[in-house]
Amino acid sequence: MPVTRFFLIRHAIVTPAARAVLYGSMDVALCDIAMAEEAALYRWLAYRLPQGAHWVTSTLTRTQATAEGIFAAGYPRTPLVREEDLVEQHLGDWQGITHEELVERLTEPAHPFWPHGAGERPPGGEAFSDVVERVGPVLDGLADSHPDQDVVIVAHGGSIRAALAHATGMTAHQALQFSIKNLGLTRLERHDGDWRVAAVNEEPWTPPA
Repeated sequence: MPVTRFFLIRHAIVTPAARAVLYGSMDVALCDIAMAEEAALYRWLAYRLPQGAHWVTSTLTRTQATAEGIFAAGYPRTPLVREEDLVEQHLGDWQGITHEELVERLTEPAHPFWPHGAGERPPGGEAFSDVVERVGPVLDGLADSHPDQDVVIVAHGGSIRAALAHATGMTAHQALQFSIKNLGLTRLERHDGDWRVAAVNEEPWTPPA
């Protein structure tokens, strides 16, 4: 039975200015100040991720910069394939507004663990349920084209939650219950046509010096 092993990583922390607003699929930069604090996580990922894997990022530069950080920490430099359908949720007219402004624009109750519900579709944007619909085929396509191989995906909290929804069959609302950490590692496996969740936010350990 062919098995494709997925290693999904959420990008590193973005700048404080970006975190002050809903940035969604805006192309924002990583936080230079946080990079020193994140060095141990980069090093752990460089040690933990399987060598020889096929690497995929979204088309947003924060995922590509995160991959470069893992390479700089010791993982052998590998070509990056950019996949547009792995980008974060497009928040349309909400992108760039403050979290306080968002409250006034909601048409549905907010999710208990997220600023808006899974079915809330911002003007000119997409609902989280739409993200689930576009991420699933990407995973299936990668599994079909990389049987018995390892695939590293550097993406976003939203696209990783969408991947979990696709793998488990849970609803988009249920998937928003997952907290996906920056530089957190989520592992999925597709065994022929069946999905298995191996880890979510796998805890780092200290590799030997």
